[in-house]
Amino acid sequence: MSPVHDGPAGVHCRLDELLAARSMSLTELSKRVGVSIVNLSVLKNDRARAIRFSTLVAICDALDCEIGDLLVRDHA
Repeated sequence: MSPVHDGPAGVHCRLDELLAARSMSLTELSKRVGVSIVNLSVLKNDRARAIRFSTLVAICDALDCEIGDLLVRDHA
């Protein structure tokens, strides 16, 4: 039986890195995509259990990236 994890086991969100590369703040991203800073912070800190496809698309549009750039497998 696999262990129980607090977050989505094996998935890492690279939001911090993508924001830094674009010199964009979490506040600015929040305004652009219409998602609260709190919810973006949950995603950014790998604590999200789910995310809507429409939110993924909005974040990727705002950051000019692909979903695979934002969410990656965490093999650690």
